[in-house]
Amino acid sequence: MSRRPGNPARRFGESGGIPFASSLHQKSRSSPFLSVGLLVVGALLLIGYSYSGSGGFVADRDAVSKVEGGLSCTLEAQTAIPVLKKAYGDAMRKVLHVGPDSCSVISKLYKEEDVEAWGVEPYEIEDADANCKTLMRKGIVRVADIKFPLPYREKSFNLVIVSDALDYLSPKYLNRTLPDLARVSIDGLVIFSGVPGQQRAKVAELSRFGKPAKLRSSSWWIRYFVQTGLEENESAIKKFEQAALKKSYKPSCQVFHLSAYH
Repeated sequence: MSRRPGNPARRFGESGGIPFASSLHQKSRSSPFLSVGLLVVGALLLIGYSYSGSGGFVADRDAVSKVEGGLSCTLEAQTAIPVLKKAYGDAMRKVLHVGPDSCSVISKLYKEEDVEAWGVEPYEIEDADANCKTLMRKGIVRVADIKFPLPYREKSFNLVIVSDALDYLSPKYLNRTLPDLARVSIDGLVIFSGVPGQQRAKVAELSRFGKPAKLRSSSWWIRYFVQTGLEENESAIKKFEQAALKKSYKPSCQVFHLSAYH
């Protein structure tokens, strides 16, 4: 986890002033801009320390994966889109995202070249912004209870991406939902799931999700996939790992790559 830079002015004030300020003051009372310059240089150094070589801020990455102290695999999925595009190639032509904040994911997908995207929001959307309202009005994003069959024909999408949705379902409903997600996919599914021990939805969010997330281990999921008749996509796993390594991307959530039903 990266550290959030503190306020340099406050830090200097707490330590009794800018280092060497008294000696500078003794040497020259006519250079007030020198102290200001030191503050600016110090701030720039702190910013440079936070800046990563990949063209962004390390702190931004933490913001992507954390929301109000809890992990969001939907925001993690957004971060992973360039990696998924590299790993899946043409299979990213037509994508369905299933999970909360689907409008944000769809908007991010549309920024990628040659990608069409649709979304299913499993929960009622409160305070939707103008962009989200437009996507919903056009039918690109729908609100639908994923415990029931999705409103799409078989093999409607090349790839189905799921985040922050299955963790809130009991095995009873998973038995319905997961096969239905595979039904509408041609090339497979990518599932972003929380890691046991991670902090998830807070009490204020339980009214939206209905219940706390049930975070399951990778071994539990793999056994469940086998029982459901779904196989891990070894080729996609390898390509994803290679692309992630090149982009220095380390998922904070569990990421599963599954083959579609044939």
